[in-house]
Amino acid sequence: MTDDFFRNRLDQMIDLRHPLAVLASRMPWQEIEASLAQRWARQVKAGKQIEDLDLFGPVAGVLGGGISNAGRPRLPTRLMVALLYLKHAFNESDEDVIQRWGETPTWQYFSGSEYFEHRWPCDPTQLGRFRKALGEEGVEELLARTMEVAVSHKLIAKKELTRVIVDSTVQEKAIAHPTDSKLLETARAKVVEAAKTHGIELKQTFAKEGRQLNFKAARYAHARQYKRMRKAIQRQRTIVGRLQREVGRKMSTLGQAVQETLAPTLTKAARLVEQTGSRKTVGSQAKLYSWDAPEVECISKGKSRNPYEFGVKVGLAMTLKGNLIVGARSFTGNPYDGHTLAEQIEQSTILMQNLDVQPEVAYVDLGYRGVYQDNLQVQIKHRGKDKGLTDAERRLLKRRQAIEPIIGHLKADHRMDRCHLKGSEGDALHAVLCAAGYNIRWLLRMIVKKGLGLLLCLFQALGLAPICRNLAAILALTPPRPSSQRWVAA
Repeated sequence: MTDDFFRNRLDQMIDLRHPLAVLASRMPWQEIEASLAQRWARQVKAGKQIEDLDLFGPVAGVLGGGISNAGRPRLPTRLMVALLYLKHAFNESDEDVIQRWGETPTWQYFSGSEYFEHRWPCDPTQLGRFRKALGEEGVEELLARTMEVAVSHKLIAKKELTRVIVDSTVQEKAIAHPTDSKLLETARAKVVEAAKTHGIELKQTFAKEGRQLNFKAARYAHARQYKRMRKAIQRQRTIVGRLQREVGRKMSTLGQAVQETLAPTLTKAARLVEQTGSRKTVGSQAKLYSWDAPEVECISKGKSRNPYEFGVKVGLAMTLKGNLIVGARSFTGNPYDGHTLAEQIEQSTILMQNLDVQPEVAYVDLGYRGVYQDNLQVQIKHRGKDKGLTDAERRLLKRRQAIEPIIGHLKADHRMDRCHLKGSEGDALHAVLCAAGYNIRWLLRMIVKKGLGLLLCLFQALGLAPICRNLAAILALTPPRPSSQRWVAA
């Protein structure tokens, strides 16, 4: 039976044994909505008290009549949370996840819809507003809920959360590869654009010469003619410096508001002129690698194929066995790996507080040496302390490198390879959401594995050993045995 005569319900259209449909009934949606209600609630504006006059004299009134000016009502919290989960679980962009949602009944069922609809659930820009409304604490709540589902449904033992593997990687920013020539040409264009916006007439904009110098520098670098390349870059520095000084002189006659608006642009231009004049860092100020993303750092991780990466350092924590991510956090300023361990353990502890468990042992690489006094709440294990390890700990330490393929999956399958979100806050949100998307895929795999395991046990209990052996061989859950007698004996 259906409430709508012309449409079928989604639970009648899809296979309810699908892993995503099973997970939809296992997720604590009510708890998620309750925890995020304050952040995603509609802001109702109260009326303003004013004095009014009527036939009987002055009276107190309310301006606006109690009508809210907050805009249309917010979309359902479950829908927006499900879209974020699906986006990072299946490696989709904001536009693609909205479009695919309108074509996939299982996704609509996971989002709480009752009927299939061939339409977009919302505009793609709504996802950006929802992320901004949640903040870092809100997306950490989404990650914590995936861990609670794994423990509550016995997909992973609670004691496994006490042993974690901690490592760091680089989350690259979606910027062009920074070269001095590109940065100086960008600075020239931005200074000219700012001057025209505020009505400042320039003697010369150097538009044609600037583009030609940018092309020349790139070609000279490709031909390894570095002397000519440096000469072209020097000319670009001269042009940017001249424009910056001219705008600085002419803006003094304008108002204070215009000067405050132009000051950041001129400061960035002067910073680029100064840093491109020397290969070393000038003073204690960090280099600027992107005009629109000044938070980007140049990080070297010792990789021969990619010696320098431009983005932010991200710390990850996962269980020693089970490969469930229990923490993901970004660290600005390119800190030493060991100095990030305390904050990483602190975040994992906060995410596990509803489970009444916390990390006790951390397995790390040699980049985390020398921070034992700052992390007394956990035992730090690495191969540099081989003499103090037992045989069992040495065997467990071999699992440390299991986090490396997890990092690879995060970058290849869950969008951590490039961050398109703005600012340091965007880096923090993106890192946590990628980890939450990985955990969603992990839950789907474990649901399939647990369901098939119960099916195999049922076949064994009924004495259908040959069917059980062949099914296990086909699904590659266990290697096939040569005879059914060994299955019966087991």
